[in-house]
Amino acid sequence: MKALVLERAGPSPRMALRDLPVPQVGPDQVLVKVQACGLCYHDVLVMRGVLRRGIKDQLVLGHEVSGVVAEVCADVTEFQPGDRVASIQTDACGICSRCISGREHRCWDGKGIGHSTDGGFAEYVRLRRASLVKLSPEIGLEGACLLGCPMGVGQRAITLVARVRPDERVLVTGAGGGLGAHAVQLAKAAGAQVLAVTTSEAKVGPIKSLGADEVICSAGLDYSEIVLAMTEDKGVDVVLDTVGSPTFDSAFRCLAQYGRLVLLGEVTGDQVALRLAEVIFRDASILGSSGASREDLRSALQLVSQGKVRPVVSGRFSLEQWQEAYQLALEHSRLGRLVLGPGE
Repeated sequence: MKALVLERAGPSPRMALRDLPVPQVGPDQVLVKVQACGLCYHDVLVMRGVLRRGIKDQLVLGHEVSGVVAEVCADVTEFQPGDRVASIQTDACGICSRCISGREHRCWDGKGIGHSTDGGFAEYVRLRRASLVKLSPEIGLEGACLLGCPMGVGQRAITLVARVRPDERVLVTGAGGGLGAHAVQLAKAAGAQVLAVTTSEAKVGPIKSLGADEVICSAGLDYSEIVLAMTEDKGVDVVLDTVGSPTFDSAFRCLAQYGRLVLLGEVTGDQVALRLAEVIFRDASILGSSGASREDLRSALQLVSQGKVRPVVSGRFSLEQWQEAYQLALEHSRLGRLVLGPGE
């Protein structure tokens, strides 16, 4: 099979399209013929060498997988060849305490797909059954690769971590990116009043079309004063922050009393300064959220099936075109997510 292998990480990463053996299935495992795999900024950070911990040598990246079941092990009964499936981000065991409690994304024995085990930038990927969800027919496979990450990730942050209530004000940072563009839609579907921040003037209109009530083009500057002016100095109930340290101060200053700041992304890995008194006197919560369980993926799938949310795919590229997709991801020039996939 054709697979895109990370040979060397760094500012100019070296990737190679290789012929590798098709993986053989073992107990609990499913072989998926890949149709599409999203290019997440996590992949970009691994390629650039910013994320290094736990990275498999000669890694096949890609954790946002959709495709068709090609083969199953004899002990796997819930999937059959020909089933259309999508994955979460973790190759989960399905039997540990976390998997049993519905937290497969934090499986005690789990491996990050496209991180510590080979992922979906290939013609085939081998995953355990606890990592996959069967798809309903109304969603196309290209958009389905985004159901776990970014859509399931955003859905978990909104419903289980921030616990967004109808009519609350929610601010989404990095709203033009893959995670942000879907978080805007998911927050709107939850009944929130959605404010969105982007650094791209060209993305203002498209983000508004996704459901944002107000879009702020910050050009990398402090946007908190604008947010406070829009909310009569009250601030927002929830910030869904997909950017992290570069704009952390602004994100925190946007919080209303009892506000919840949910950290979903970190693009540089830098440290931030935090005055604890500000957290105390705001009665604020600073929360981290990463990954999505199979139930989060199913919840996202239901919203797509109901027409409340749509996958935002801004371009599809072959495995051979990875450099073009990588450069576009660095430039943040496209709305939503770029997708890689083998040739038809």
